[in-house]
Amino acid sequence: MVFHVQLAHGSPTRQVRDFTNVKQLYESIGKAHGIATDDIMYCTLNTHKVDMTRLLGGQIGLDDFLFAHVKGVVNTAMINKDGPALGLTISDNGSGAAFIKKVRPDSIMSRAENVQVGSIIQSINGTDLKGQRHFEVARMLKEVPIGSEFSMVMVSPKLAMDAHLKDRPTGGGSGDVAAGKGKKTLRMKKDGTAVVEEVDDAQTKLVMKVDDMLERFSGIRDIELSQSIVDLAREAGEADVFAEKLDEQLADFEFPDDFVLDVYELITAQ
Repeated sequence: MVFHVQLAHGSPTRQVRDFTNVKQLYESIGKAHGIATDDIMYCTLNTHKVDMTRLLGGQIGLDDFLFAHVKGVVNTAMINKDGPALGLTISDNGSGAAFIKKVRPDSIMSRAENVQVGSIIQSINGTDLKGQRHFEVARMLKEVPIGSEFSMVMVSPKLAMDAHLKDRPTGGGSGDVAAGKGKKTLRMKKDGTAVVEEVDDAQTKLVMKVDDMLERFSGIRDIELSQSIVDLAREAGEADVFAEKLDEQLADFEFPDDFVLDVYELITAQ
């Protein structure tokens, strides 16, 4: 299978193929465009804009066009944590970096200068975060004492010039794997394999509900992780077995009991 890709800030179209996970995809894009793999922040589907609703997750529609967002300007923000909730949702780019997926309006983060959706979090209080997972970054932010000020260094993506905002090819895809019944996608699985599947609308909606719950409990969003949680719950058969499987396979996330029970009830009620 061949996918077409451009750099989001503007470039010729190149082709990538033969990848089974996101990191391999970034390596293929870097090689095709002659840039360092580490410079690639994430990909969006069928839009060059920093649109968090069109992010590449664990699935790519076979007719989707990829746009790779590349590191640009470095900014520093000083944040006064004057309450327990920062109002920040973090996601994982699949290659050792966490980025800001959402900032809640009227939150601590929304009032801070230089905090932008789509920016990679490079360091917190001088601690380099390269290689840290999104849940580790969320945990670090949660552990900042209330009433203290902390620094956050972020890298925002290069943006297209006005001349590039029109006539960008999309390959006909929607970027929404649930948009049409029977749409075929390439799913990159946790075990390192990739398979072509037809999208199940009900399954996709269930995974999105789990992802919403994940955000509420942990401050992170991760469609691939949410898919894994759904798969484990369905394999378990019982709530206790589900909890054991989460402890065995996803212990690093430290899911609270309320989350485990709520997710299991949601999935088994379908």
